[in-house]
Amino acid sequence: MLTSKQRAYLRGLGHDLEPIFLIGKGGVTDTMIKEIDITLEKRELIKLKILNNSLEEPREASNQIAEQLGADVVQVIGGKFIIYRPSKENPQIRV
Repeated sequence: MLTSKQRAYLRGLGHDLEPIFLIGKGGVTDTMIKEIDITLEKRELIKLKILNNSLEEPREASNQIAEQLGADVVQVIGGKFIIYRPSKENPQIRV
């Protein structure tokens, strides 16, 4: 669980990130979860985007992904959200 100061710091880092994963009408799939898991291990902080044709709600999708991967939702704005999980092998972001 992140404190408000940690969350604010991570929001600042994530502001300029481009969305790496786009969630469309297929929703969040197991394959996507595996890819997000690999990417989180490498980058620790990623931004995702829900497309307009998706039936998923951004808040629900972010919570679902974070829960399955043991990550924290940093921010949800509109159709975009940022999630964070420290790397087990090579942590780079100091929170």
